[in-house]
Amino acid sequence: MKKIKILIPIYNDWQSAFKLLENINLQVSTLKDEVSVIIVNDASTEKRPKISVRLDNLESIKIINMKKNKGHARCNASGLKYINEKEDFDYVIPMDGDGEDRPEELILLIEKIKEYPDTVVTANRIKRSEGFIFKFCYIVHKYLALIFTGQNIKYGNYTCLPKPTVNEMINEPATWSSFSGSLAKTVNNKKSIPSERGIRYFGPSKMSFVNLLKHSLSIISVFKKILLIRSILFLIIYLFLMIGKISIITLMPVFGVIIMMLSVISLSKRENMSEYNNSLNNIDSIDKIK
Repeated sequence: MKKIKILIPIYNDWQSAFKLLENINLQVSTLKDEVSVIIVNDASTEKRPKISVRLDNLESIKIINMKKNKGHARCNASGLKYINEKEDFDYVIPMDGDGEDRPEELILLIEKIKEYPDTVVTANRIKRSEGFIFKFCYIVHKYLALIFTGQNIKYGNYTCLPKPTVNEMINEPATWSSFSGSLAKTVNNKKSIPSERGIRYFGPSKMSFVNLLKHSLSIISVFKKILLIRSILFLIIYLFLMIGKISIITLMPVFGVIIMMLSVISLSKRENMSEYNNSLNNIDSIDKIK
């Protein structure tokens, strides 16, 4: 029997988080494994309601209350560090707390790790639920990452991580800035399951265009050395081809690449290992609700 920890960072979205707990409890009812949930409360300003339903299929549920809001990525990173240092576990499955990571796919992840017990399993997006504009921007984000870093990242937080991988990730500075970028950097051999992006249980999606842009650049910043080399080569080749054709319009790609390079250099400063090592000092209290 394996011990599986489901990690859920949240900020204020208690209604969705508790709905997710109900659905997780339902999905794992046939498993013989020991499944526990750890919610990292990123200094929510809304009062947490009481859980009014029985969650008998979950071994335990803990809520880690943080003192200061650090954002989703760092909240997730702190949760990984806490589990690695304080919990007895075999696997960690990070999930978004709003329903967009579908609990119906948990069984697929767990079945896959039984087939490949020492391998990371990712939930690769094959279908998204957002509108056309967001989907288009997301495709642009994926191709930018592929062109400038060589990484084809089709997954987000929703993965299944063996214990050795968790230990590697908490010792990687990039985890403090970008989960998926850090995972792509630290682990080459991965298996995957097909995954559909679910619809939020309550309220609108928090992934705005600005947040998507920041998310994309945070992933790219993990591979900043490769980005800088490819960007310089692009600029040299492009400007050579544009000799005699220089104008404001033809210089727009140049400006775009330079802005991207500067943004990535700035975001790469978020990879602060000292802050990450001290991240558990941000824990205010831990509530065991089951």
